[in-house]
Amino acid sequence: MTGSILIVDDDPVQRRLLEAAVTRFGYTAIAVDGGEAGLAVLDGPNARDVSVVILDMVMPGLDGIGVLKAMRERDIQTPVIIQTAQGGIETVVSAMRHGAFDFVVKPASPERLQASIGNALKVEAVEGEVKRTSRRRGGHLTFKDMITHSPAMDRVIRLGQKAAASNIPILIEGESGVGKELVARAIQGSSDRRAKPFVTVNCGAIPDNLVESILFGHEKGSFTGATEKHAGKFVEAHSGTLFLDEIGDLPLDVQVKLLRAVQDGEVDPVGGRATVKVDIRLISATHRNLLQQVKDGKFREDLFYRLNVYPIFVPPLRDRRDDIPHLVTHFMEKVAPADPRHRLHGISASALTMLRAYDWPGNIRQLENAVFRASVLCEGDVLTEEEFPQIRAQVEGTVNLDTDGALPQSAMGIQPRDENALPRDDMPAAGFDPPARLQPRFGTLRALDDRGNVRALADVELEMIKLAIDHYNGQMSEVARRLGIGRSTLYRKLKEYGIDPETGRVDRLAS
Repeated sequence: MTGSILIVDDDPVQRRLLEAAVTRFGYTAIAVDGGEAGLAVLDGPNARDVSVVILDMVMPGLDGIGVLKAMRERDIQTPVIIQTAQGGIETVVSAMRHGAFDFVVKPASPERLQASIGNALKVEAVEGEVKRTSRRRGGHLTFKDMITHSPAMDRVIRLGQKAAASNIPILIEGESGVGKELVARAIQGSSDRRAKPFVTVNCGAIPDNLVESILFGHEKGSFTGATEKHAGKFVEAHSGTLFLDEIGDLPLDVQVKLLRAVQDGEVDPVGGRATVKVDIRLISATHRNLLQQVKDGKFREDLFYRLNVYPIFVPPLRDRRDDIPHLVTHFMEKVAPADPRHRLHGISASALTMLRAYDWPGNIRQLENAVFRASVLCEGDVLTEEEFPQIRAQVEGTVNLDTDGALPQSAMGIQPRDENALPRDDMPAAGFDPPARLQPRFGTLRALDDRGNVRALADVELEMIKLAIDHYNGQMSEVARRLGIGRSTLYRKLKEYGIDPETGRVDRLAS
């Protein structure tokens, strides 16, 4: 049975109109008058009854973006349809970056609203089946299971494999959505603790007044509401691995107790009379600059150096675009068993070119959500750029989307994973000509070094940018379009390599 539709809008007239429409569609409506009230429902005992949220963008107090941020911090996965009177691309992009499923512009027609709710319910149903299938598979994750063929990830895997053989604290750094927890699970799955508990805590999603109790436990009656004894995450992770995500969000007073737990291997439950010994492998993660937080007085220096014994930086997706075709196929395959009536045969070359050109500020998590939604809602048997309207709106004009033809999985160079096989780097990406296995001609790049090995991506990037600027006479929009990247990415790379973005002249490039 379909759950309720939660309507969050400060305008009483809009609330009544939406409530009437939702009821007419055959759903049960829950209407509240603001962001705080909406979050109270999603945090409350009846949260499981809510299948879709219709959320107004502009409200006093906690606005639509604020609600989306809070939902992400709490790991609330309910699909959200944003309602806005401002239909500009910046508004839409902002909402999508923060996790909105869809948007409608006021006043939305009943047909548009009904279609959006139906799509959200369809995606939610398939997503639930995907999660159930993943739980049934179980098993330990190792570095062989990571979907990557990018040189930028080689260092991450090497460091992670070495870390798995030791028991020292690890700090995983990187932007939100790059896969920090995946790296942590691979370390656990490759270590001698692989059969022991792996306990995850999102430090940024815990209310400040409950952090100490959740981490270290509490005795019954130790504070108001403590009706039962709680062991705490450290004790739950005993003999296994404790993964503290977003550790930069921990309050300073809790950091003191965390330092003792790391140093001495013991915790003090709230209201307890004695310490509890624990044996854990601690892995921390953050998207923040912890060193800067230390300088700003927001993070203890002694704790920072305790945690930063073995740092691993996970690069953003925009710096490992070679992984995008492989990730797209992997995400499409995840949807297939949960939606067997709708079997996709591949993705069009133009769509894949578009996905490679986008900067993915939400990284792999954003790519997964985009491919998941597109796969579920696609009417045909091939994904096209039409299934990614928000992304297309941002990259159009910077990349050629006129490439014809569909790329099945085999044509994307993606085969079933063989842990003894080397990654296949000989298949062309969509929208690019396959490399000729000949000596380089004038105007092309050398693919192999003097020893016959493929050159590293970083080694040829500057050479490629120089060639493109020279070939297109410094027309930077055309350079970005032909390189398949956004203009903002191009200008960032120009700055990194010392290229004058005003002229783009080759004779002014850094040698």
